[in-house]
Amino acid sequence: MTTEPEKTYPHTKDHLAKGDWNPIWDQLREMDPEFLEAYLAFRSVPHRQGPLPAKFKELILIAINAATTHLYGPGVRRHMQNAFKAGATKEEILETIQLTTVMGIHSCNLAIPILMDEIANLE
Repeated sequence: MTTEPEKTYPHTKDHLAKGDWNPIWDQLREMDPEFLEAYLAFRSVPHRQGPLPAKFKELILIAINAATTHLYGPGVRRHMQNAFKAGATKEEILETIQLTTVMGIHSCNLAIPILMDEIANLE
C-alpha cells in the first residue's frame, strides 16, 4: 500500500514565517490550500524581484490597503511597520496616505490613527 506524499506549500510557509499573513487566509487555507498557494505565489512575484526598493513597495501596499475600495486596517498597519523597517519616514507614509485620499477621505480616517499608533510605537 502506497501513500500519497504530503503536499507542501512553500509560499504559504514563507508568508507565515515573514509575518506577512492575513488572518482571513486561514479560512481559505482550510477550504482550498492549493488555491491559496497559487494566489500567494502570484502575489509574491513583485516582492521577490523587480526594480522598486522594498520601501516603495511597502508604501504602495499602504496605499492599496488604505484605499476606500479596500479599507483594510490590519494590512495598513502591517505595511506601515514593514515600510518603517525598510527605511520609510513618517512624512513619506503620511504623504502616501494623503495621495490615497483622491479616492476618498476615508483613507485618512482609517490610516492616520494607525500611523499615529505606529509612530508612538517607534518612539
